Amino acid sequence: MSETQRGLSRRRFIQTGAALGGVLMMPGLASSVWAAGSDQPERQQVNVGFIPLTDCAPLVMASVKGFDARYGIKLNLSKEASWAAVRDKLVYGELDAAHILYGMVYGLELGIAGKKQAMASLMTLNNNGQAITLSTDLLDKGVRSLGDLPGYLRQSAPGSYTFAHTFPTGTHAMWLYYWLASEGINPFTDVRTVVVPPPQMVMNMRIGNMVGFCVGEPWNARAINDRIGFTAATTQDIWPDHPEKVLGCRHDWVEQNPNTARALVSATLDAARWIDASDDNRRETARVLAKRAYLNTKEQYLTGRMLGDYDNGAGRRWQDRHGMQFFRDGEVSYPWLSDGIWFLTQFRRWGLLKQQPDYQAIAQRINRTDIYQQAASATGVSLPKDAMRSSRLLDGKIWNGADPASYAASFDISHQGSKA
Repeated sequence: MSETQRGLSRRRFIQTGAALGGVLMMPGLASSVWAAGSDQPERQQVNVGFIPLTDCAPLVMASVKGFDARYGIKLNLSKEASWAAVRDKLVYGELDAAHILYGMVYGLELGIAGKKQAMASLMTLNNNGQAITLSTDLLDKGVRSLGDLPGYLRQSAPGSYTFAHTFPTGTHAMWLYYWLASEGINPFTDVRTVVVPPPQMVMNMRIGNMVGFCVGEPWNARAINDRIGFTAATTQDIWPDHPEKVLGCRHDWVEQNPNTARALVSATLDAARWIDASDDNRRETARVLAKRAYLNTKEQYLTGRMLGDYDNGAGRRWQDRHGMQFFRDGEVSYPWLSDGIWFLTQFRRWGLLKQQPDYQAIAQRINRTDIYQQAASATGVSLPKDAMRSSRLLDGKIWNGADPASYAASFDISHQGSKA
């Protein structure tokens, strides 16, 4: 059993007792029971934003396959152009919930990702499946891996080369920073970093605006297809089975609509379980996502990596056992407190937080394990015994949520102000 799987009871289903009338509800039964009593969703129409990335799949398939109707709601999906647009529409109430970067939810809560807003993370939508792409120009000059990069960068003045991520407190920024720093490259002084919306990554690399980027799929696969980049690393190389996107919303929306929040999580859990049930379901998901309403791209850019079939564009092919996952018996979906705390440690490391935060209190406030547990009980999804999990990252460090302040201070490379 892997470290990330440890503590997960796959056969034990937790009932939420009073909230569900003491009945362990099976998939499909929830809507009829809730609609008959006080647990009926407060809102039947739920406006949910997404960015055109492969990992929006659970929300898209919840709508397309009718899992939302099973729980008495209808998902009105809204395709957004950038993470900043998702942030603003959530904060100002145009969206009820969204497919959102894990670190954005925490950044909004802390006021370091825009206007401070109390936030909630209802569940994790996926693990893994992002990548770091380097330009074919670097490949032609002998840079094939991270180990080749420091020597190449030293040939020019610090900051001469630009790397892109998708949002300052987002997952892609944290993966890029961690990856570079693991090889002694300071992402704040040795290179220049910029923010680029996911759909604009490939175009910006094509015209030479950056030599590397970290983003979700299908944009890494697209860079390979267009012969402008190659996959130097997957994000699962950095942290196997790492958290990625979450189902995020405002704290006050959950408080005002707890039954709707539970129905939303239940529908999304059903969709995630359906996607992971078979390769055929994953292929169907890729066909749906490729349509104009969602990613508006070629199916071929999605299917391979959806199935864990990787080609890095530089002569290497492999079947990735840590490819993009959406469910994995509920282990993916659970809003682990340790996952949220990890992002806080990186905010501290990189100077985004000038003082030590109350790690546990913030994670417990944002990650709504109570709503998740109710939805998991309604859908027959197993729950872990503990809200913390353990993983080994690229540099050999073990992360298990214990002593986050010491963990944040343990890195040789950090940004000015992070240890103040």
